[in-house]
Amino acid sequence: MAIKSSEPIISDTPRAWLALFLLCLPTAVLALDMSALYLALAHIAASFDTTSVQELWILDIYPLMIAGFLMPMGGLSDRWGNRRLLLIGATAFIILSAIASMAPTASALIIVRAALGIAGATLMPSTLGLMRKLFENPQKRRIAISIWTSAFMGGFAIGPIVGGALIEYFWWGAIFLMAVPVMLPLLIAGPMIFPKGPEAESQKEYDWLSSILFLITIIPLVHGLKTLMNAETKLNAVISVLWGLVTGAIFVKRQLKANNPLLDFKLILSNSALATALAILLLGPAIVGGLTLFLPQYLQLSHGYSAVNAGVSIAPASIALIIGALVSPFLSEKLRSCGAVIGMGFLVMSIGLVTIVLGVQQSPVWVLVGLTMVYFGCGPFDSLGTDIVVSSAPEGKSASAGAAVETATDLGLGIGIALFGTLGTVVYQRILSGRLIGGPIESSVVERALNSFSVVMAEASTLGGSQGEFLQEQASEAFAVGLATVAGSTVILALFLSALSFKFLRKTA
Repeated sequence: MAIKSSEPIISDTPRAWLALFLLCLPTAVLALDMSALYLALAHIAASFDTTSVQELWILDIYPLMIAGFLMPMGGLSDRWGNRRLLLIGATAFIILSAIASMAPTASALIIVRAALGIAGATLMPSTLGLMRKLFENPQKRRIAISIWTSAFMGGFAIGPIVGGALIEYFWWGAIFLMAVPVMLPLLIAGPMIFPKGPEAESQKEYDWLSSILFLITIIPLVHGLKTLMNAETKLNAVISVLWGLVTGAIFVKRQLKANNPLLDFKLILSNSALATALAILLLGPAIVGGLTLFLPQYLQLSHGYSAVNAGVSIAPASIALIIGALVSPFLSEKLRSCGAVIGMGFLVMSIGLVTIVLGVQQSPVWVLVGLTMVYFGCGPFDSLGTDIVVSSAPEGKSASAGAAVETATDLGLGIGIALFGTLGTVVYQRILSGRLIGGPIESSVVERALNSFSVVMAEASTLGGSQGEFLQEQASEAFAVGLATVAGSTVILALFLSALSFKFLRKTA
């Protein structure tokens, strides 16, 4: 598409804040598209008569393609211009969203979702690259990134609610059409408001081989980590992780030797604040990843919450994350330390995790209170950590830095699901097997019950009577212990990250 040129805007002006509002639109759409589809999956499955494998790929292919293409798109954005790639990506996202809403088969939807993931990968790095130009004042940039982070979490929080309403009054394809009216203002006003990118003659040759290496590293690695706890796919998951680690080592070796690396490891290793921020952005989401896997099942299967009610119940926690992100820049200015604010955030997360451990056998209300505290504590490291990484990037590398932030977050979620999800599942299986094996329930039912918490509830409903009630009660108690184990083990990680923040980011203003 043709991009009209415009004069570069003056940093930190009201026009810059208008540009920030436009940049929040694609961020919110990406989050909406992720969270709303979980609610629509049952309707899509009924429409296409999908297999379990197709359902998995309908959900997973989109975030996998985003994760794999973030760094390559960040590199392209720095070389071709943040504004140009953002507007091209937004245009592609609108077109593909309309196509996805009319997909005739499950296979077609998977293919379009993959293309949507590639288009979505252009949006976030370009957005952060533009914010570096729009807000040269560090404090104002920190506030801008906090607002941008809040837009993502706001979209993720309202996704299930909006998605539920659209499905109730229209059809599942309406979820994809949400992107059209939200993205149009960006396409109309963006060419006139966003600053121009570099001239063609200033662009350096792009390292396509590094991009390919990154793709064949990150996609198998993230997919393997997310599916590692599934007994049916464990061998494939291990192979995927090993493949990702081997190709990742080749990628790192190439970056260390390259004159213009896609990811500058030398800069990271020479800057303790930057390295610490990236470590926090990798390990912090792992805490949330472990909880996210267990908590919706705890609400829906143990306590009978519908998908919409579960989304509404979790919404206050997402709002707390937004508040935590928004107040963190002002606290960091008052305390003259990002590390102190991030460290205190992790301490709040620790208290929330302990609340979940103590409250999981009592009432879901206590679990939701604990989750709200955990999400509030996430706000500072999410916004301030992102700002530290983007601010540390050399001139012309801010989009690549933004891509590194999002890649670290995606990897962290995968690590959390794999490690803490496996831990919680093992605890659930051991407790349940000890209570059921040798009891009155048939061994075939017990075997199926041990494989999945959702399966055991279906089996309990089929059995009915006293046996069904007994199976449901034992499974709920075992699953609650599994959730408590996940929350308890992540307390240690939260306390470690708090100490790390106070130690290495204390002097980062």
